[in-house]
Amino acid sequence: MSKAFTNEDNAAVDDADDLEDLPEVLPADVKNCMTPEGHAALKEELRWLLKDERPRITEIVSWAAGNGDRSENGDYLYNKKRLREIDRRIRYLTKRLDKVEVVDPKKQQGLEQIFFGATVTYIREDDTEVKVKLVAVDEADMAQGKINWLSPVARAISKKRVGDIVEIRTPAGTESIEIIKIEYILGA
Repeated sequence: MSKAFTNEDNAAVDDADDLEDLPEVLPADVKNCMTPEGHAALKEELRWLLKDERPRITEIVSWAAGNGDRSENGDYLYNKKRLREIDRRIRYLTKRLDKVEVVDPKKQQGLEQIFFGATVTYIREDDTEVKVKLVAVDEADMAQGKINWLSPVARAISKKRVGDIVEIRTPAGTESIEIIKIEYILGA
């Protein structure tokens, strides 16, 4: 293995270790569906890493390397680690964006079933109303009501219609929910 692929302790950096830090890996038989907003966000992140962040960190590493003893040089050690993290993220984003299928809500208008990109409102057993949007693995953010379309809840409500009652498994046990609204909101 080339010295370019070794860390400071001369131990080889294994690409298999890189996968441990990455978000959920898609099963081989599943399409990498993504909303237009999510696709644009990942493309922008990749552009920023390649054009702005990586060159800036590379410059710092180069400067720090010229300062002498690298083994005790905090700037050098920290930024080399940061550079590896950036490269790992670039590889991940490149692979994710390579085989993406952008699903545009404009083309899903009038659908009466729940599919990728749907914004679903349902009522739980305790009469609380929950509104979620089924999005890509990389876009999921429960704080914003965006759930991974491969999650257990999303899989349970997939292909259901308004009025359907669905059994979902929660950490507390099984719960029944009723679908009350299905929307395909543009840009949400």
